[in-house]
Amino acid sequence: MEVSKPTAVFVDGYNLYYGRIRGTPYKWLDLLKLFDALLNEQDPSARLAKLNYFTAPALGRFATHGKASPNAQNDYHRALATTHPERFSLILGKHSFDRNGTLLPRFVENTPYDRNNRVRVWKLEEKQTDVNLALSMYRAASSGKFRQLVVCSNDSDVAPALEALRQDFPDLTLGVVMPRRPPATSVANHRAASASLDKYSHWTRRHLFDNELGRAQFPDIIPTSKKPIRKPAHW
Repeated sequence: MEVSKPTAVFVDGYNLYYGRIRGTPYKWLDLLKLFDALLNEQDPSARLAKLNYFTAPALGRFATHGKASPNAQNDYHRALATTHPERFSLILGKHSFDRNGTLLPRFVENTPYDRNNRVRVWKLEEKQTDVNLALSMYRAASSGKFRQLVVCSNDSDVAPALEALRQDFPDLTLGVVMPRRPPATSVANHRAASASLDKYSHWTRRHLFDNELGRAQFPDIIPTSKKPIRKPAHW
């Protein structure tokens, strides 16, 4: 009998959203249902034991839909936690910005860079996700509970963590799922696949297909012991 391969998945929510989900009808995504299917396809012995989701709270003042955006995000997190209470973990970072704006050099077409020609802009940065993700992966490897770790990201900043894991835990399988559109779509991939992630993984999946995302959607209404969770109207 084939021994199961307990697997922990680490999802960079920011990278997933901007790399694959934004502008699609697939935001109401049951991540555990998606990765149950992806892992089974990659290796039928793999068993998704834990999914760790890394993100930062949305800020309504910077969002297209205002206060509806953080409300939608909260509903999504509740949907994941309610549906998969034992296997889902949410790790929150934060957003950082200068309340007085940030001075950056102005871009002027066909004109050389001029550091003195600057404009004040809102510069929103997500903080702590990379560090939280790397530390969580290393602690999971150290725990001895998992035979495989899979990261969902196309961010080369994750590469040093994969390199360290590959060196320190040679018996641990490392997988990468890149949240990118398939090449044969009408919408261009704005970022190339990260070669550095590929270098340190045992296997890599370079795209997520529409039909895979479509099959892994939550129902529009998720019943709970109290108020049901509804898919956000603008999603």
